Amino acid sequence: MRLSLSPRWASCQRSGQDRQALGELSVRRDQMVSATEMVTLVLGEDSPLPETAADVEDLALRLRGHINQLGALTSSQEPTLLRAQQLCSDGLPEGFLPSRVHLVKLAEATQELVAKAQQDDTRTTPPRRRWDWRKPQPNVLRGAVFALALACLVWAASVPRT
Repeated sequence: MRLSLSPRWASCQRSGQDRQALGELSVRRDQMVSATEMVTLVLGEDSPLPETAADVEDLALRLRGHINQLGALTSSQEPTLLRAQQLCSDGLPEGFLPSRVHLVKLAEATQELVAKAQQDDTRTTPPRRRWDWRKPQPNVLRGAVFALALACLVWAASVPRT
């Protein structure tokens, strides 16, 4: 069987476990980025207060969703998570000012969870190995075999015949 001389892209790609680990990391980062954007929407200096009760309910629902997603990324006994879950279980208060205050508290709890998840993410991410050996490509192997054969031929020609 003859191997093709073209580069093999499959050998250059990461293994299935590496791709899965990278996929999980990207999902975690996407969740954290999405939650951070929502917190910025609520707590940002330039962001206006929601005008209607429906807007407040929508933002509170989204923040609760982010808290649930971030809860899966942190320890279940984390005090920050328990405090955030307690805020989520409380209903949205009636009235203009209490509902906005509750919304701000949810955003602050989400912000704390994002910080905790990022802190846990940096601790649990294994450091990359310094020397990550890759499988050599077929052309490299062919070149090495050719060089070895040429060296043997030169050595054999230089040995005196007796």
